[in-house]
Amino acid sequence: MLARAPGLRDLFPAESVEDLKVRAIGRPAATLSFFMLPRFIPFLLVIASPLLHASDHVALLGTYTGAESRGIYAVRLNSETGALSTPEVAAELSNPEFLALHPNRRFVYALTQVPADGGKTTAAVAAFQVDVETAKLTPVNSEITGRSSLTHLAVDGNGRMIVAASYGGGYVVSFPLGADGRVGGHASLLSQSGPLGPNHGRQNAPHPHSVTISPDSRFAYVADLGIDRVFTYKLNPADGSIAPNDPAFATFEPGTGPRHTKFSPDGKSFYVLDELDSTITSCRYDAASGSLQPFQRVAALPEDFKGKSTASELRIHPNGRFVYSANRGHNSIAVFSRDETTGALTRVEIIPSGGDTPRNFSLTPDGTWLLCAHQASDNLTVFKVSAESGRLTATPHTAHVPKCVCVLFLQ
Repeated sequence: MLARAPGLRDLFPAESVEDLKVRAIGRPAATLSFFMLPRFIPFLLVIASPLLHASDHVALLGTYTGAESRGIYAVRLNSETGALSTPEVAAELSNPEFLALHPNRRFVYALTQVPADGGKTTAAVAAFQVDVETAKLTPVNSEITGRSSLTHLAVDGNGRMIVAASYGGGYVVSFPLGADGRVGGHASLLSQSGPLGPNHGRQNAPHPHSVTISPDSRFAYVADLGIDRVFTYKLNPADGSIAPNDPAFATFEPGTGPRHTKFSPDGKSFYVLDELDSTITSCRYDAASGSLQPFQRVAALPEDFKGKSTASELRIHPNGRFVYSANRGHNSIAVFSRDETTGALTRVEIIPSGGDTPRNFSLTPDGTWLLCAHQASDNLTVFKVSAESGRLTATPHTAHVPKCVCVLFLQ
């Protein structure tokens, strides 16, 4: 059963309500409170009871809202069988297309959109306090950018700042985080620039697509699909700001379109998922300078495939031995083994994802299961993961979630 969230005055003392006002970047504080949303965004349903058993894996699901989807959903995956609970609405929120978990696991951050002047919308980052066992979400606050929609975000390993990327706006923005999980006003907003890639249909402007924080939380890496670069920014946790590193970027094969990136668990390797040609570029990582050195590119599609397909997500098994990527169009998941000494990848298999347009997927924290979300067919699929070979075994377990585009495991 779902229950409506407590009222604003129930959640926060009266003297703190004024502190919850949303602030626009580069202008005075807006008069719209994050929670005063009846005329803007119907906000927040919370889960009133656990979905299944406390020992199972709990995931939050980001979606594109519209006729069916209402915001963030929560689902449980049975740790023994892989069975899924019926997904339930965790928070009503406009287009929470990507989610990030605070390192202390007490807070979750979601991208969203709120109304702005002239009938337009502006991008925002919304903060929630989360109970990882029940997936109950309690709103904390929100900060807006005053600019176009955000695409991806990441929290640094110390929980002191957020860095977010805007694909459509061509910018990167950073926010400080308080000890209470609150998002502060922006500290940096930087536009990306460089020579455009050769794919004129997709590389018509800079398109920052994702943010990855280095293992030591000194750097943020922003993959830019439009200019075939991964930019490096130095983090300043004291005020939540970012600044270009030296070297400021690494350049990748023209027309590949870097989309998402990941570090290996040992911190030695950095992997770039190339959206436009469905490849993965392996890089050596110099932790001292923050520099990247590409040394290998492997295909995530069969050699004889002639149709249209683009890559969507990249994940690394917790044991560091396997890498996974998803193909939209071919509707598949590719599995690679990873040489733990060199970081080089070797393709193991490519299997059907079980739906249309696998936009996002994630591995359970123990690496036993893989949960894949399909944007076009509105379904989740579950795979058993072999810790020895990395191979995936499809299960019959599935669930319906409209326009699901992000999978975030809480436990």
